[in-house]
Amino acid sequence: MDLVLEYRNLKRNFLESEFSHLNKEQKEAVFRVKGQVMVVAGAGSGKTTVIINRILNMLSYGNLYLDESVPKGLNHKLIYKMENVFEDKEKIEEIKEIEIDKINPENILAITFTNKSAKELQIRLEAKMGKQAKDVLASTFHSFCVRILRQHAEKIGFSNDFTIYDTEDTRKMIKECQRDLGIDDKVFPIKNNMSAISKAKDELVSHEDFKERHQTDFKFLQVSQIYEMYQTRIKYANAMDFDDLIFNTVLLFNSKPEVLKFYQDKFKYVMVDEYQDTNYAQHVLVSKLIGKNGNLCIVGDDDQSIYKFRGAVVENMLDFEKQYENAHVIRLEQNYRSTKNILIAANSIISNNSGRKEKVLWTDNPKGNKIKLHTAFSEHDEVNVIVNEIKKRISLGANYSDFAVLYRMSSQSNVIERIFSKSGIPYKMLGGVRFFERKEVKDLISYFNVINNTGDEIRLRRIINRPKRSMGDRTINLITSLARENNKTMYDVMKDFQSYPDLNRCCVKITEFLNVMESLIKSYKKGSSLVDLYHEILDRTKYIDFLQQENDEVDNRVSNIKELASAVARYEKESENPSLSGFLEEVSLEPDKNVDGNKKNATGEVVLATIHASKGLEFPVVFLPGFEEEIFPGIHCNFQPEDVEEERRLAYVAATRAKNELFILCATSRMIFGSTSHNRPSRFLSEIPEEIIVRTKSQEWTKVENEEKTSSSYDIRVKSVISARNFGVASNSIISQNMEDLKRDVFSPGEDIIHEVLGRGKIISVVPKEMDSLLEIDFEKFGTKRIFSRFAKLRRESLR
Repeated sequence: MDLVLEYRNLKRNFLESEFSHLNKEQKEAVFRVKGQVMVVAGAGSGKTTVIINRILNMLSYGNLYLDESVPKGLNHKLIYKMENVFEDKEKIEEIKEIEIDKINPENILAITFTNKSAKELQIRLEAKMGKQAKDVLASTFHSFCVRILRQHAEKIGFSNDFTIYDTEDTRKMIKECQRDLGIDDKVFPIKNNMSAISKAKDELVSHEDFKERHQTDFKFLQVSQIYEMYQTRIKYANAMDFDDLIFNTVLLFNSKPEVLKFYQDKFKYVMVDEYQDTNYAQHVLVSKLIGKNGNLCIVGDDDQSIYKFRGAVVENMLDFEKQYENAHVIRLEQNYRSTKNILIAANSIISNNSGRKEKVLWTDNPKGNKIKLHTAFSEHDEVNVIVNEIKKRISLGANYSDFAVLYRMSSQSNVIERIFSKSGIPYKMLGGVRFFERKEVKDLISYFNVINNTGDEIRLRRIINRPKRSMGDRTINLITSLARENNKTMYDVMKDFQSYPDLNRCCVKITEFLNVMESLIKSYKKGSSLVDLYHEILDRTKYIDFLQQENDEVDNRVSNIKELASAVARYEKESENPSLSGFLEEVSLEPDKNVDGNKKNATGEVVLATIHASKGLEFPVVFLPGFEEEIFPGIHCNFQPEDVEEERRLAYVAATRAKNELFILCATSRMIFGSTSHNRPSRFLSEIPEEIIVRTKSQEWTKVENEEKTSSSYDIRVKSVISARNFGVASNSIISQNMEDLKRDVFSPGEDIIHEVLGRGKIISVVPKEMDSLLEIDFEKFGTKRIFSRFAKLRRESLR
């Protein structure tokens, strides 16, 4: 055999044996470290294992597997030496003739979507490689951008100790901007404006460009005014919100090419996990970082792109090969999680999407049980079926932690929680209130923020009266106005209150507050530890006394105060270079959620979660209630094909959370948002092959027999309007108007009608109610609905 070929085979056989625990496609992803690589990782295909082993290979062997070079003076003696070393499983670097170009850990950047994932990646790398792996940067997008901005923020007009605003801080600032602009938040809701501004930043649209784009749209002109004022104010406060972190990093790279070049040279190997969930700004950031010919590996699954509502652009992944013509695509299709039947169901659903990378998951796991599809007669019956199935399996030795109930809408959890509690089923809900979002915790964190940055007006306003200092809204608004007029921060105005006669009446209160803050700032600047500073805040403000006076869950809130002390101490102990700004940064970017439940026991708790919250998790047994039209998919999807595809991806994610058993449930009648609907089963159910389904159905129920007769609905409604006059309920003019409305809105069973959203339907029954009628209508596309006549906006088919 040719010596060169023999050498390459020996080298590759060695590396194959080093990573023998991986399958063929996983090894391919691990060994291909140069160029642009897209790893399409199906659900349960071991993508985390691939990411970790890829970095381990880079640190230990670099590009050795695909490196075509050969040692100088290659001969039979070297081949023989290699064969002996490989048989003994010694490290390949002992053969000095072979040059291994290991990759410097400082040149590797691995971006994930959660701090938890980043920390787990770092821990697993260090467990395998020791201190060498410590220099690999495993980070979220936001943490990575903060790291850059802390070094270079002054180049774009901020100081490096800028504050990070959370969602609540942003809401408060936008509310103030609307108030000062005279924009009614009932006409232009704050939530909508926050969403519009966030979307603009995700798309890298500045407030100047936003205004230019929407000059003729009155609604967006109002938003552009808010956007402009909001950006002006947070910049003056030396603050950035979450969207700004990425927006401003891209701005920095665009405006300062030398900074971009520095980071391109530093991070020569970039990996990004969950790439299907990236938004436009994140995609641009990555593209700039690697340039045209950088080494980039993206990992993800377009079939699991379910965050469009957060700005995710699945095309970032779908168009990867268009952006990088020489990109190498590797598909991980072997699933290690689910049974064959569960994968058949999941594949069958997702195959109906057109905008996707072609792939078919397969497994060596057993065939397993068929998919159980149960039709209940109500949402209560649906949950009782789940309770019975759980209890049956618990009696056979299962643990409560083996089960998960995943639902499309968070509102579905209400009835589940109630029935679980009554039935004695212990549960925990994923995604409760963040620890750092709790009122008392936010108060004390706000003190830290103002000590770190006295220009942080949002946090300053929060703590002025926490504890109460008798400075009312009028005084705080006056200080705010003086700050705006004099181009100063609120804190500077308060320090110089003697220069403002209008503040004389509250000078004592201002002085008391300043004395506390100046003392704390002085301690911080003298080098006080964060733990000592924290206890000084409690001592100087008498905050715990204040909580006890409030008498609102005092014990729990004091416990949270103590837990915060532990969090500060942990940060100080675990951080190499602890600082106040570093702690605040960690708090701002920490996604950790509290988990609540009713009671615990030795066998754990059933997990309750939205499907979105369950992504990345797996459970032996999964229940999916509410598989009905208008719930899954929701009504907003029926006329938007791309939205239906997003919902189908969500159904695929839900199904692939199950390892052993999958229960899908729907109800023929469901009370939701205060009204009863009779929805058709979800269209996604018809996409599952019948041969892998076991169908069951609850017993039929008897309809309520005491409903009013439908034949004389007009007479009864007229009587109810007339009787209202006797009790002074309505004026004659109102009654007259209602009479006209009644005549116009009276419908009869059998009539064909058109609803402006639901389309064509036929009236089945009319039940008279006071001042109205409850119509039961069978819609062609959406099944049977019960809606009130006066608010239905119906028109007769004959009047089209």
